[in-house]
Amino acid sequence: MTMELITANHAAAMAATLAAQANRDARGFGSGVYPITPQTECIELLSKQDIAKGHIVRVESEHSAMAVCIGVSLGGARSFTASSSNGLAYMAENVFTAAMYRLPIVMMAVNRTLGPPWNIWVDHGDTLALRDSGWIQLYCEDNQEVFDSILLAFRVAEDERVMLPAMVCQDAFVLSHTMMMTDVPDQTQVDAFLPPLNMKHRIDERPRTVGGLDFPHETEVHRRQLAEAFGRVASVYAEVQDEFEQVFGRRPADAVVPYRMEDAELVFVSMGTTAPTVRAAVDAARERGIAVGALRVRMFRPFPGELMAQMLAGAKKVAVLDRDISPGLGGVLWAELGGFVPDGVMVQNYMIGLGGGDIRPDHIGQLIDDLAAQTQALAPILHEVAG
Repeated sequence: MTMELITANHAAAMAATLAAQANRDARGFGSGVYPITPQTECIELLSKQDIAKGHIVRVESEHSAMAVCIGVSLGGARSFTASSSNGLAYMAENVFTAAMYRLPIVMMAVNRTLGPPWNIWVDHGDTLALRDSGWIQLYCEDNQEVFDSILLAFRVAEDERVMLPAMVCQDAFVLSHTMMMTDVPDQTQVDAFLPPLNMKHRIDERPRTVGGLDFPHETEVHRRQLAEAFGRVASVYAEVQDEFEQVFGRRPADAVVPYRMEDAELVFVSMGTTAPTVRAAVDAARERGIAVGALRVRMFRPFPGELMAQMLAGAKKVAVLDRDISPGLGGVLWAELGGFVPDGVMVQNYMIGLGGGDIRPDHIGQLIDDLAAQTQALAPILHEVAG
């Protein structure tokens, strides 16, 4: 292993390269790539790599980029791409297709505000708009986690009990263009962790039809199979955590990461790079005598609702921080969590940092005071911090 000062975009590309090389004795690697700010430097670096038994295809659109990955994966090779924001929206048809075909493609998604009006800064609404697409979704809080998650995502996605595509999400600019010291393993370690892909339903010399017409009952069967595969993700993820730790000496984060929850009466739930800021605010509030804790949602799909319900059992009030908005509803994370919150626990939604507005410890401190003073939940609150 070596410590390198790299951006999260480069971390993703370097991890994808190592994963690609690890499949050199199987059916190799392929990727369809198209640039979009702020993920461009990821695929720029990936395109410069000399990958044994691999090919990078530069295409004319995000839709085509995923189409290439679908073709590569149907052939039984390992596949990776990256996108963001409106690129993900343009890619959406094939994002759904990849899941319906049960293809273990890994995509690095840089969370960026959907436009127009155009905005290149962080917002989780782009990937959350794809929450029903059939992809595993992991949200990262630092560059090391982005790197590790790419390797972990391949291992989980390619497990024959799962066979689902996986999306590794990171916040635009807060991570994508920020350099941090990152532990990069050598190829032998990655080879030990990530076995060659043997996808049993790949296209081979036998005649196959892909994407034919389903009648209603066939669709019911396929949807049930997809749901059953998602039901196995959590246990496979836990196994992969153990194996990752054995090989690399560090343990990937759990699906939900608690912080100072032992006696917490107020709990703040968040995702991505909001979580470290929340932890700093929790520490400051604890010094003021406020019993507050935090949960970071690391895995959004499959949604760890039952696990979160257990962790929230002792809380009196919960604040869900969304860096997104579902117009006419509120925050997506808040809406998803609502059905799992224990009876009697008050839940307040705050939408904060939309469009890349700063989220600072003092902003979270204001919300802690606001939540502490509330006697009943209000409609979702859009907390403006840009000014």
